[in-house]
Amino acid sequence: MVIFNLSSSNPGSFILMGIPGLEQAHVWIGIPFCIIYIVAVVGNCILLYLIVVERSLHEPMFFFLSMLATTDLILSTAGVPKTLSIFWLGAREITFPGCLTQMFFIHCSFVLDSAILMAMAFDRYVAICSPLRYNTILTPKTIIKIAVGISFRSFCIILPVVFLLTRLPFCRTRIIPHTYCEHIGVARLACADIAVNIWYGFCVPIMTVVSDVVLIAVSYVLILCAVFRLPSQEARQKALGTCGSHVCVILMFYTPAFFSILAHRFGPNVSPTFHIMFANLYVVIPPALNPMVYGVKTKQIRDKVIILFYTKGTK
Repeated sequence: MVIFNLSSSNPGSFILMGIPGLEQAHVWIGIPFCIIYIVAVVGNCILLYLIVVERSLHEPMFFFLSMLATTDLILSTAGVPKTLSIFWLGAREITFPGCLTQMFFIHCSFVLDSAILMAMAFDRYVAICSPLRYNTILTPKTIIKIAVGISFRSFCIILPVVFLLTRLPFCRTRIIPHTYCEHIGVARLACADIAVNIWYGFCVPIMTVVSDVVLIAVSYVLILCAVFRLPSQEARQKALGTCGSHVCVILMFYTPAFFSILAHRFGPNVSPTFHIMFANLYVVIPPALNPMVYGVKTKQIRDKVIILFYTKGTK
């Protein structure tokens, strides 16, 4: 736990209101949230277990996939348990350090997820465009450097957000109309100029994620060019099949995330209820669906899952 140096003007706590307009339905809304969260935790834990214990999965692609699963667990666990406590227990209060900590892990996990997807796109590019050099390019040392680099980048991008909030005086309402602490949502409660928070909170993380998307797009353009140069239809289908699960995960991650971010900044006519529901979707839906997508579309993982449960079922 990071210990933050808080000024005396910071409040002792905030009140998270949940989903505005749907307070009476919070108990029922919490049920699918809980089910999806359990699916996310179980699915990602199974994925991590298989990658750790199966030597055949000790490859660069599955190392990045284990990073994605770990980050998804952090992302969903940083938000969903508190959301459920609001829905079911009415535990709406959150301390200022707790709010900063939750915000840090949610935002950092989002940026890190984006970087991992970029690293996975690079892995697919090398595997398809330079298959004979795959093991010499993506050595264990190189993979560790990539993992440390993208993790450190995410940490450095989000940490200033914490200090941008601690400098603000909070003398207005402590009520946050959301299910979790989000940077701009908390900053707007301050009784001071938050222009720096708005510009940094939007420009830096978004430009970082946009650069990831551009690099992913470039990787797939080069992959498609290489695939269409293959001599046979079967070879082309096999090459594209190895990218199918990654493309599905990219679409599931970026579509709700970008919509939520842009609606929050530029959509004053978007209903707060709809916006907050959508914001919660990108915290819980991708972590739940990613293991399913890779389990169904990746033969190595699918075979190991079948063996795992079939063996246990016959004992």
